[in-house]
Amino acid sequence: MHDLIIRNATLIDGTGANRRIADVAVSGETIAEVGRSLGPGKREIDAEGLTLTPGWVDIHTHYDGQATWDPYMTPSSYHGVTTAIFGNCGVGFAPVRKGAERYLINLMEGVEDIPETVLAEGLDFTWESFPQYLDALAGTRRVMDVGAQMPHAALRFYVMGERGADHAETPSDAEIAEMGRLLEEALHAGALGFTTSRTVKHRAKDGRATPTLSAAEPELAGLALAMKRAGKGVIEVNSDFGEGDFAVLRQAAELAGRPLSVLLLQVDNAPDLWRETLAQIEQANKDGLHVTGQVGSRFIGIMMGLETTVHPFAGHPAWKAMETLSPEERYRRLCADADLRRVLWQDRGDDGHTKWMARALERAFPLGAAMNYEPAPEEAVATQARAQGRDPFDLALELLMADGGKGLLIHPFENYTDGNLDNVRTMLSHPNCVAGLADAGAHVGVIADHSSATTLLTLWGRDRTRGEGLALEFAVHKQTQATARAYGFCDRGVIAAGMRADLNLIDFDRLRVLRPEVHYDLPAGGKRLVQKPAGYRHTFCAGVETLRDGEFTGALPGRLIRG
Repeated sequence: MHDLIIRNATLIDGTGANRRIADVAVSGETIAEVGRSLGPGKREIDAEGLTLTPGWVDIHTHYDGQATWDPYMTPSSYHGVTTAIFGNCGVGFAPVRKGAERYLINLMEGVEDIPETVLAEGLDFTWESFPQYLDALAGTRRVMDVGAQMPHAALRFYVMGERGADHAETPSDAEIAEMGRLLEEALHAGALGFTTSRTVKHRAKDGRATPTLSAAEPELAGLALAMKRAGKGVIEVNSDFGEGDFAVLRQAAELAGRPLSVLLLQVDNAPDLWRETLAQIEQANKDGLHVTGQVGSRFIGIMMGLETTVHPFAGHPAWKAMETLSPEERYRRLCADADLRRVLWQDRGDDGHTKWMARALERAFPLGAAMNYEPAPEEAVATQARAQGRDPFDLALELLMADGGKGLLIHPFENYTDGNLDNVRTMLSHPNCVAGLADAGAHVGVIADHSSATTLLTLWGRDRTRGEGLALEFAVHKQTQATARAYGFCDRGVIAAGMRADLNLIDFDRLRVLRPEVHYDLPAGGKRLVQKPAGYRHTFCAGVETLRDGEFTGALPGRLIRG
């Protein structure tokens, strides 16, 4: 008798094949059978009218710290993620020397917007080496499987000391050799890859550029050779793709003989650069390399509310004077004081934040209950304000004060140059691209893209009105088998006999992302944006039910994946 049988489900198996009605039997951690009339089970679920998919495999998260203190791995677990990979973009918390932890925290705070107070309280740093960090992760029970990658910045700082924090400093041959030795050691201990950053957007909280920004060929070659010796791991890169940069990364991947995974998105200052990069990815694969582009399911947008990190009035002296008030007290004061409201929107300065915000409101949109991630240009706050004969900051304040002060605006700053998602569809549709860029665990007070997997299904598989969508089977494939194979996982991402029983049972007609909320549940009372879904009925990890109708069962079957 099987432990679990899910009967009469609309099965979307992760391969991209057409959906079909089927039963799925689970024994222990494994899918035992897929078909019809599979016999009795200790537990049976009638899934008629529900959609059964593999659990989502999210290869781009930043749970490096949170995974050590939060067994429930929220918010990703709310959205059906059963496998999460972190250590991305070259930042993380191992290896680390005693007394040097603050730099890694400072770098993570700057690059990924996770507050220092949260990390300082949440992390215990019981490790030094990367293998010891893996052991710490393995010793914690959690709701999903996790895997970690060796971050270049932490490795460089560990070997080079303070010199390593300066990207202009060149490591010696001995230092390159030591970095290679430690990387090889980490890969043999179970690191899933090596990650680095080559983007000017990444800066430590103190303003310094990420230490890997301009790592030269000898340094990258030494690390690539370590990966070749280990015969393991993926190279993950966040790059601006300046002149010749892809060629440098391709050369490293060729030398390592390992897969390369790069972030692919559209930026306003070079709106067609992604096409050039995608063509280079395609050519590399034709030449026999394994290169993937990690792409998002929607635009990347800054969330603005009266409780978020960024909003139009955050730098105003009148706002700063209320910083000690609770959100509720601030809202009551704003409601009661018309003069204060006028001062906030009218008497604004000429500082950099205000100038930037004036530009941002030209492409910032109210985020209403419908959660429209493809708004038309005429819906922008500034456009609406001009149509009403009002100042954009005046309208912005009114919108933010809606719903008891919980109103939200969203400003797309990447993947939306043309005011639609046609380019995102092109990226998602490409055979060399996989779903990524959810950035879960990061940018906690600014961005809420941890819900990207749910958006992938709803927006592209059902709801898009401003252009062509995608087949639901294809969208599921992009977040399951495609992401799993990008990291060499052959035991998950597909519903078939012998595969790991990571499953989502979904009421697809009800599936949607709900409005983001600010929660104060991080260590030290830190705040974060949390966007929950509706429509997930059951999530199973390794055959164990972890969520039922959005509530945790208390089961913690997740484990550390070692490469």
